[in-house]
Amino acid sequence: MRRFSQRSALVTLSEINITPLLDLAFVLLIIFIITTPMLQQSMPLKLPVGGQPNPRVSKRDLRVVEIDPRGNYYLDGHKMSLDQVEANLVRDYQSNTNLVIRIRADEGGRVKEFFAFLERCRRHGITRMDPQTEPPKH
Repeated sequence: MRRFSQRSALVTLSEINITPLLDLAFVLLIIFIITTPMLQQSMPLKLPVGGQPNPRVSKRDLRVVEIDPRGNYYLDGHKMSLDQVEANLVRDYQSNTNLVIRIRADEGGRVKEFFAFLERCRRHGITRMDPQTEPPKH
């Protein structure tokens, strides 16, 4: 009888209960599903309506420049001056000529900042730009 009780104790120790692991996996999945859209759009901008859907671009070839209504520049979510944005984009373009710049500018913002940014890019030969817009409402 003693042998049997030791044997059942060993059997129960060798079995792993995976229910808590599955619960943890589902919780992490839900967290990632919720936070991913927040990471893609770092600023709440009111984009102009119209245009075509954004083409698919590899993440390593894409830089996102945002211009808020007050004329502040953000490169990949980091606030910078226009000179800093220009220096970073020129450095990135020299190492990767497939660079595409996605521009997110608020429709109520000042146009002066938008065109100043475009002129700086053209000066360095950076011409692959993708202005982001809201799809038209039918």
